[in-house]
Amino acid sequence: MSNSAVCWRCGASLAELTPPLSRFDSCKQCRADLHVCKLCRFHDLTVAKQCREPIAEEVRDKQRANFCDYFTVRDDAYRPADTAASDAARAQLEALFGKPAAHGNRQNDAQEKAAAAVRDLFDDKKM
Repeated sequence: MSNSAVCWRCGASLAELTPPLSRFDSCKQCRADLHVCKLCRFHDLTVAKQCREPIAEEVRDKQRANFCDYFTVRDDAYRPADTAASDAARAQLEALFGKPAAHGNRQNDAQEKAAAAVRDLFDDKKM
């Protein structure tokens, strides 16, 4: 295990842990189990059983501690979540329900003008 190893769930450094990791080791920051498939160099979503080690027994829960003898820590196991799609959806909802977006654009300006026109059209004071 190198000094650059990080937790598969939160990305916290695992440099203070002594190799080999035991089944009972957990991340000090997020308490995730560490002797897991997601932290192993053989873990690969594109192959059968999601493991490149051909004679390893299948582990069904890739995020829970296991007894695999082929476990070897992978330094690049942490993958930050891609939030672009959820951020875009949130911005659209905020624009739809009248909450201004963090940054202005032409679509938001048009929506604000349309909302103002509707308010003016149905304003009781003008009748």
